[in-house]
Amino acid sequence: MSSETGRLTSVCVYCASSDAAAPSFMAAARQTGDAIARAGLRLVYGGGGVGLMGACAAAAQAAGGKVLGVIPAFLVAAERPLASVETVVVGSMHARKMMMFEAADAFAVLPGGIGTLEEAIELLSWRRLGLHTKPVVFLNLEGYWTPLFALFAHVRAQGLVPPEFDECWRAVERVDEILPALRSMPAIPFPALPGLGRRT
Repeated sequence: MSSETGRLTSVCVYCASSDAAAPSFMAAARQTGDAIARAGLRLVYGGGGVGLMGACAAAAQAAGGKVLGVIPAFLVAAERPLASVETVVVGSMHARKMMMFEAADAFAVLPGGIGTLEEAIELLSWRRLGLHTKPVVFLNLEGYWTPLFALFAHVRAQGLVPPEFDECWRAVERVDEILPALRSMPAIPFPALPGLGRRT
C-alpha cells in the first residue's frame, strides 16, 4: 500500500518470461493485466515483451492502464520490451528487483520459472526480516504453486520459521480473487529480528 495513504495504487506482477507457458497461464496473465488496469491501478513488471510478462503488460496497456517495466540491459535483446509501455533499463538484476519493489504497493505472483520463484522467495524473506509489510498473493492456478506451499509447511513444521510466516502471503485460485485478496491483507508488521530496523 502507499505508505502515505494506505491505498492500493500499484501492483507488481511476477511471472514467467517463457512463451512455452500453457495457454491457460497466458490467458490468466492477460486477465491479470486487464483487471489491474480496469481497477485504476498501475502495473509494475519485469519489462519483457515475451511470455506471461508480455501478455500481462500488453493487456494492461490495451485496457488503458499505466504500466512500468523494469529490465536489465543484458536482457533487452532476449526479452524484447514492448515499445508501447514505459520501460526503464537498469544495470543489473539487483537494481531491477529493487526498483520494482519500491514502485509497488503489493505483489501478485503468477506461474513462473526459477526467476519468478527467486523473486517471490526474496520478497517473503524481506517480510520475514521485518523490512516491509506489503501484501503478497500467489495465483495458484491449476495448483501450480501447491508444491511450494508444501515446502513452506515443511519448513514451518521443522521450526525454522514461526507460525506467523503464514500471515505473510495468501493464495487464490482465480484471477478475480487477486485484487480483493491484496486489499484485504492487513499491513501487520512481522516481528523484526533483533538489531534490524523496519521499512514499509
